[in-house]
Amino acid sequence: MGLVALSDCIRGALSYEAIRYPPILIYYANVIGIPVFMKFEVITIFPDIFSGFLSESLISKAIAKRLISVRTHYLRKWTTDRHRTVDGKAYGGGPGLVMKVEPILKAVNALRNTKPKSLKSKIRVILFSPRGKQMDQVMVKRWAKYNQLVFICGRYEGVDERVADYIADEVVSVGPYVLNGGEVAAMAAIEAVARLVPGFMHDAGSQTKEDHPQYTKPEVFTLGKKKLRVPKILLSGDHAKIKDWRDKHRR
Repeated sequence: MGLVALSDCIRGALSYEAIRYPPILIYYANVIGIPVFMKFEVITIFPDIFSGFLSESLISKAIAKRLISVRTHYLRKWTTDRHRTVDGKAYGGGPGLVMKVEPILKAVNALRNTKPKSLKSKIRVILFSPRGKQMDQVMVKRWAKYNQLVFICGRYEGVDERVADYIADEVVSVGPYVLNGGEVAAMAAIEAVARLVPGFMHDAGSQTKEDHPQYTKPEVFTLGKKKLRVPKILLSGDHAKIKDWRDKHRR
């Protein structure tokens, strides 16, 4: 039996609930290097933001096929006061509020403790912040080697720095700009990592393809007085020359 067939057999033996875990299946899959199931855990104060993202397109199909799971965790669940407070004023003054360290620590610890004792931990905790290292494909490929990724989504003026220093394994930004929170960043990371899970893409070659210009019909498109043509090399049928052209125009 080939690795792909074996991977399919193992996945077929797992149910959504069983991912808490049937250790023997996961153990042998990990031993032979088959990523069986990727768990994404998202800590947020706005879990409903993810509803559309998780119910459409390839992400929805991958969840249905049990290739991945994505769970959102409402941070206020780990508060103890009656107002369910997750933020406070910044020491030193300044506008806005800062997300507190205590509920985040409790949430992360709770998610770390859901793994089976017999399974070696392959969990990575990521805090999204504009001050983090910018996400790239090298980082995404490294994350894809884990069984479980925990994403901490900041809001307001940011997150208490002790989360970055002592709780998160790494601090990541999705670009040189500032978002309202980490939820959009988490969606980008989930999609980027999920693409690398075997079976996620219809065409396995699409997992690793790099970006280059693409064209489809019509061969000639008229825009005002201009006739915009598909490059002749792409119509030549010469696959070697087409590959060279694509390599040259890679971005």
